[in-house]
Amino acid sequence: MTLFVVPTPIGNLEDITLRALRVLREADLVLCEDTRRTGQLLAHYEIEQKLLAYHEHNEARLAPELSERAKSENLALVTDAGTPLVSDPGYRLVRACIESGAKVEALPGASALTTALVASGMPTDTFVFLGFPPRKGRARTETLERISHEESTFVLFESPNRLAKTLGDLPSDASVAVCRELTKLHEEVFRGTAADAAEHFSGKVKGEVVVVVRGGSIPETFSFDETVGRARDCVSDGESPSKAAARAARESGYRRGDIYDRLVNSSGA
Repeated sequence: MTLFVVPTPIGNLEDITLRALRVLREADLVLCEDTRRTGQLLAHYEIEQKLLAYHEHNEARLAPELSERAKSENLALVTDAGTPLVSDPGYRLVRACIESGAKVEALPGASALTTALVASGMPTDTFVFLGFPPRKGRARTETLERISHEESTFVLFESPNRLAKTLGDLPSDASVAVCRELTKLHEEVFRGTAADAAEHFSGKVKGEVVVVVRGGSIPETFSFDETVGRARDCVSDGESPSKAAARAARESGYRRGDIYDRLVNSSGA
C-alpha cells in the first residue's frame, strides 16, 4: 500500500487534478492540517472520507504509527492549500515511510512557489526557495545578504503584516515580483523594484503573499583579497572578526561568511 502526497488548490477550486480526486476518493484515510478546511474541499467534489488531523503540532508523534499503517493501507496526505512539504507539514511522515519501507507516491499539482516563479517574469533556470524568511537576528541578516550578493532568482513566502518590512530590507533597486492571492478573485502581481513595491504595499495588505526577487544587485567593487585586507585592518584596530567581516561584506558585496572564514583561518588574522 502507499502514502500518496496530494496537492490541493491554492485558491481556485478548479486547480485540482483528476488523479488527485480519484486518490482522495479511494484512500482508506485522508491526513490533513485542518479537517474543517479539507472537509469543505471534499464536500465540494462530493467526496465522503475519513479524516485525521495531521499537522506541525502532532506530526512527530503520529509519523511512526502512520508510516506503519501505510504498509497495509492507502493514506492520502494533504495540507490546507498547495503541495504538502513545501513550507507545510509532511516531511517527517515521508521520511518515516521511506525508512520503514512503505511506498511513497507524490502527485503533481498546485503550488504557490512555481505559480509565482512563472508569473514573475524572472529567470527560472536557477532559483532558490527560502520559505518564510527569519524574522530577526543573524539568520535574517545572512538571508538578506545572500539575496543581495548571489545572482539567482529567490522565492520566499511572507506574512502580509511583514511584507513592507521585508521589501524595505531588500536592496532598493532589486527587481521583485510580489504575488498576492494567486488564483483567487483578487489576484495581484506587482512587478518593479523593491523600493517601488515597498511604496505600493505600504498600507494594509491582505491575503497570501509570495515574493520573487532577482538577487545579486550589489556590485563587487573590490577584489576578495582586498576586502579581506580591509577587514583585517579593522580587526587590528580592535573590532571583532565577526563585525569586521560584516562591515566588509556590506561595503564590497562578498559574503560575510567567506570573509570571516579567511580572517580566522589565515595566518595573518
